[in-house]
Amino acid sequence: MFKMPVYHAPDFTREPLASAPNARIARVVRDGVAPEGFHSTSMFPEYVKVDGVWRLAKQSRMDASMVVARDDAGAPFIRVVENRNLKQGDQVVLGRTERGEEGIYLHENGFAVPRDDIEGDDWGAPGDGGELAGEDAFVFRQGRSRETSFARDYDRLYELLRYEREHGKIVWVMGPAFAFNADARYAMQAMVENGYVDGIMAGNALATHDLEGSMFHTALGQDIYTQQPYRNGHYHHLDVINRVRRSGSIEQFVCDYGIRTGIVSACVRNNVPMVLAGSIRDDGPLPEVVGNVYDAQGAMREMVSGATTLICLATTLHTIAAGNMTPSYTVTEDGTVRPVFLYAVDISEFAVNKLLDRGSLAATTIVANVQDFITIVARQLGVI
Repeated sequence: MFKMPVYHAPDFTREPLASAPNARIARVVRDGVAPEGFHSTSMFPEYVKVDGVWRLAKQSRMDASMVVARDDAGAPFIRVVENRNLKQGDQVVLGRTERGEEGIYLHENGFAVPRDDIEGDDWGAPGDGGELAGEDAFVFRQGRSRETSFARDYDRLYELLRYEREHGKIVWVMGPAFAFNADARYAMQAMVENGYVDGIMAGNALATHDLEGSMFHTALGQDIYTQQPYRNGHYHHLDVINRVRRSGSIEQFVCDYGIRTGIVSACVRNNVPMVLAGSIRDDGPLPEVVGNVYDAQGAMREMVSGATTLICLATTLHTIAAGNMTPSYTVTEDGTVRPVFLYAVDISEFAVNKLLDRGSLAATTIVANVQDFITIVARQLGVI
């Protein structure tokens, strides 16, 4: 059974943290420009000492600044803000060290399982499989490749999704591969309808070709089951885009044409939000697609906020983007610090390892065809 990893906070009563100075702070003098020497965040929990107290940012992300703000009573708290969103007057934390010397402490092992506490079913920190490495200096297959056994990862994922459906927020980051396969569309539709999806982040292509599948049973003019091309099938997705734009929105299109199948229709009918980020190569696009890249990033960041599990599937750039804006932890309403689980699934070893190379270390990566992956997951969860 799933067991939530316990967060072990730093002991700030011990030296050198006990006598560490307050963090240095500088005022922003121009919108979108951080003061020289600003501290840039990681994906891990980071504490800042303000007014003699170590304080944790409740929401974080990689490559942003830490702003010291104060509530109505004057009590300080930490906001993590992308530099482009800094405003004149913001008080930004300065410092390039992370062990307390400058009032900043990065706590990368907060969810690690002490060696004496390891049991066969312990989950451990996100991405570590629940067990610590042995004492051997050399072991085979420490990377993630087509030769890796992913059976344990699948089993853990089933447990996690069952738990998160009741207690968390599950966000899926999806490439268009799902829309090209009838079984994958059906499986993902069932995941939405059975409460395993709290949000979807994707591009114009996923939504367009999924709606094409709903209307014509094709994707890019090929039958989504037999892969046989239709005469003039290359018009299908363009006709869909045109009709959605005529309706004015995806939701209205689903209503106007009585669309009852597919991922997008399931999201509309079950009030599951979608963030569709635009691309310079998009056709149309659909009305809801966010064309400004920074507005799209902001919308993605808002959806990631509060997420407890992200599953990124067959979309390298979206996966890296989501990984960079997703911290390894989140703070719940009752103040509990809990991990954020991040999965990356792709048929390409390069794609999943790229996420790790970018510094998103707390990720579980699986090399698989995502169409097969989602069908397996849906069947094991009993939704199809």
